[in-house]
Amino acid sequence: MKSIEQIAAELQGYDPQALSAAAVNDFLARLVEPVTQAEDLPLFDALDRVLAQDVISPVSVPPHDNSAMDGYAFDGRQLRADGPLTLTPVGTALAGKAWAGTVGPGQCLRIMTGAIMPAGLDTVVPQEFVKTEGEAITIPPRLLQPGDNRRLLGEDVRQGQPALRQGSRLSPAALGLAASLGIPTVRVWRRLKVAYFSTGDEILSLGEAPREGAVYDSNRYTVFGLLKRLGIEVLDYGVVGDSPEKLEATFRRAAAEADAIITSGGVSVGEADYTKAMMKKLGDVAFWRIAMRPGRPMAVGRLSAEDRSSVLFGLPGNPVAVMVTFLAFVRPALLQMMGCTAAPAPLLRARSLEALRKKPGRTEYQRGFVSAAPDGSLQVRTTGNQGSGVLSSMVQGNGLIVLHHGQGNVAVGDEVDVMMFDGVI
Repeated sequence: MKSIEQIAAELQGYDPQALSAAAVNDFLARLVEPVTQAEDLPLFDALDRVLAQDVISPVSVPPHDNSAMDGYAFDGRQLRADGPLTLTPVGTALAGKAWAGTVGPGQCLRIMTGAIMPAGLDTVVPQEFVKTEGEAITIPPRLLQPGDNRRLLGEDVRQGQPALRQGSRLSPAALGLAASLGIPTVRVWRRLKVAYFSTGDEILSLGEAPREGAVYDSNRYTVFGLLKRLGIEVLDYGVVGDSPEKLEATFRRAAAEADAIITSGGVSVGEADYTKAMMKKLGDVAFWRIAMRPGRPMAVGRLSAEDRSSVLFGLPGNPVAVMVTFLAFVRPALLQMMGCTAAPAPLLRARSLEALRKKPGRTEYQRGFVSAAPDGSLQVRTTGNQGSGVLSSMVQGNGLIVLHHGQGNVAVGDEVDVMMFDGVI
C-alpha cells in the first residue's frame, strides 16, 4: 500500500495547489485498491454487482440451428437468380421439439420461429413473402440468399467459452444472458461500504427549525443517491458539528466500519481547522486545490482505526461542487474499489447553442441540457446560472458540459463533450 508521498512522487509535475482533473484521476487510480472478498448470489439479487470471476457457458446458445422467422425452411442451393422457386411443404416444425421427417429436393418445411432446422435445410423464407398456389409455395427471384433467416448453433455463446467477464457489472441484459445458460447463481465481489457525513455548525438536519445563517443539508441526500446508484452499502452518519471530539469519534468509527469515507465541507482554505486537523491526525491525507470549476478544494488519503484503514474523499461544501467532484473523481475511484474493470462511459459530442467563455488552465463542468436538433444531430445548451450553490441546475440539466483543461472559449455551433447523467444520477 503506497503512501500519499510515494504516489505523488510517481506523478510528473504533481502540484497539490494546482492539480489538473486528469492528474486527480491518475492519483486516485493509484491510491485505491479493489475489494478481495467474494460471495455467491442468486441472479435476482445480483443486479449491478461486479463479477468476481468469468461466467463460463455450460451450453451453446442457441443449442442448435434454428429458424429466425415463421416461414418455410428449405435447401438454399435450390435458389435461382433468373426465376421463382416453387416448393411443396411436407410438414410443420414447431418450437420446442425436433421434426422427425425428411425434406427432399423440391420440398420445404413449414417452420415456426425458434424451431430446430432439420439436417440439410439452411434457409428460411418468411411466410409473408411467398405466394401460395394450392399446396405449393412460390418464392420470388433475388429475394433470398442461402443461409438467410437461420440462427446458427452457438452464434450467441459457445459452450466452454466466457459468456461474462470478471470485473463487469451485471446489467439486466447480463442477468438474462446468465439465465439463458441455465446458471442460477453468480460469484460477485462483496458490496462496498461507504460512510458519509456532513460537517459544520451551519448545517441543519431535516426536521430542525430554521435559524439565521444555517442551511438545510442537501449534500447527504445527493451523495446517498449517487452511492445507491452504484449499488453501494451506505453508512449515513448524519451531520457532525465543529467539535474536535465529535469529529474524531466519527472519523474513527467510519475508518473502522467502512471501505471509504466521504465528507462534505471543511476542506476549503479559510474554513475552521477542525475537520482538516482531524484528518491529518488520523491518517495520511493530501489537501488539494484542483484546477476545476465548480469544486477546487478536495482532500484525499487514508484514515486508520482498529488496525484497518479507509480511503478518504473530503469534498467541498457547495451542493453542485459536491456532485461534480463525485461524478468526475469519486465515482471512478469507487468503481475501481468495487472491482469493476469496464471502460468508463464515453462522452457525447454535441453542438453548443451558446457561446461559452472559458480560459485554458482549468477544467469546467457546466450544467447542460442535451436535445436533438431538427436534423437529428445532438445540441446542448446550459441551464443558466452556473453557480456552485445552484442545485436546481443539476435537476434541470441532463448532463455536464465538459470544457477540458487546455480548452478556450466556445463559439455557437462548436462541438463540446458532455458527460450524461442518465443511469448515473
